[in-house]
Amino acid sequence: MCTAIISFDPSSPVPVLLVGVRDEFVAREWEAPGRHWPDRPGLVGGRDLRAGGTWLAVDPGAPRVATVLNGRGRMAPETGRLSRGELPLRVAADGKLGRLDLASFDPFHLLGAEPDRVRLWRWDGVELVERELGPGLHMIVNSGLEGEGRLEGQTEDAYMAARLAHFRPRLAAAARPEPGPDVPLEQAWGEWLPLVTGDGLPRADHRALLPLFDLGEGRVWGTTSVSLTALTAAGVRYDFSAVSGDASTWARVL
Repeated sequence: MCTAIISFDPSSPVPVLLVGVRDEFVAREWEAPGRHWPDRPGLVGGRDLRAGGTWLAVDPGAPRVATVLNGRGRMAPETGRLSRGELPLRVAADGKLGRLDLASFDPFHLLGAEPDRVRLWRWDGVELVERELGPGLHMIVNSGLEGEGRLEGQTEDAYMAARLAHFRPRLAAAARPEPGPDVPLEQAWGEWLPLVTGDGLPRADHRALLPLFDLGEGRVWGTTSVSLTALTAAGVRYDFSAVSGDASTWARVL
């Protein structure tokens, strides 16, 4: 139940703001953001140790950022299935998906942003749709772009709907940040920071942006990290927290 929040304002000194919230089983191992891919030395991102890919990748030299969320639709066959963690690496490095055997990937939503362009790809196991996102605030969850995904009345869908209903208007009403490269975290992200660190909601709340649920039998699922990225023509600011909801745990990556 990951979430991506993107604000695109081509007239701003900081045209692109991207919040990437990663939800996963907390026991799944990963490495903190770094330059983990020798064949793509320019890329920075957290590395999933099970499959080797990432959920969010940054190319500070481009500058470019890409993030992936699970989608809905027909799953890939078990034999030959490829990790979706490869997709942000491709888009961050090349600015495009390129030629892929998409039938080998489970459904996904893939967001790629540059200072003058934001694109969203949706793969449902049958059809790939690419679209440009215009200026404004956009939220993407596993059902799709806000207002367009089909919510099916399941518990997960009810939680996503509640999350959007709570956070969308609050983010829209907050002053849009313009993070400078050399200012402290609180000054950089301003009124957005308390929102993207949970807005004071309990992590078991059905509206929570940073959920945490004990599913029994040792399985705990929830938000394992939050990434804040800001793109300008000159480069990228990248702040990262691995302890969701704790404002003291943020680290500057770029």
